[in-house]
Amino acid sequence: MNKLAIQTDRLELRLIEMVDLKVIHQLHCIPETDEFNTLGIPESIEETRQIIEPWIKANNTREITNYTFAIQHKADDKFIGLFGLRLGAKKYKRAEIWYKLDIGYWNKGLATEVVKEVLNYGFNVLGLHRIEAGCAVANLGSAKVMEKVGMTQEGRKRQILPLKSGWSDSFEYAILESDVRH
Repeated sequence: MNKLAIQTDRLELRLIEMVDLKVIHQLHCIPETDEFNTLGIPESIEETRQIIEPWIKANNTREITNYTFAIQHKADDKFIGLFGLRLGAKKYKRAEIWYKLDIGYWNKGLATEVVKEVLNYGFNVLGLHRIEAGCAVANLGSAKVMEKVGMTQEGRKRQILPLKSGWSDSFEYAILESDVRH
């Protein structure tokens, strides 16, 4: 079992485990957190189990290439979301990030705090050159987070995200190890 943990002032990221099944299922069932997510609301906790089993297996490999973290709020030790960091081929020294926070923790600077720390981990510990992320064009909160941490909007992919509301365009963001991080 990998014991990797990333700390910020208010948050701790730790690799998810099967004991997180119930809280992850609850997060996935919140309509507001599902609005811009392609996963959809699971029909049952068993469906959530099938989704996270490969994530947990990936977290427990000797050389992790697809990290899935639980975000814990230190003040109350409460699970508040998920954060993913998926590495690309080693040659390119590139990764993609994604995150999903419980609506009760939106607009408190927590997503910005956690993204900053994972960027630092990616560049300083993993030695990455480039980290990418995307979001539905209507997901203004997520776009603001990426801009606040110094990511650059590089483009827009047309109708790539199958959301409940229909096909959505996606803003594509990236930051390089040499870019200024905020």
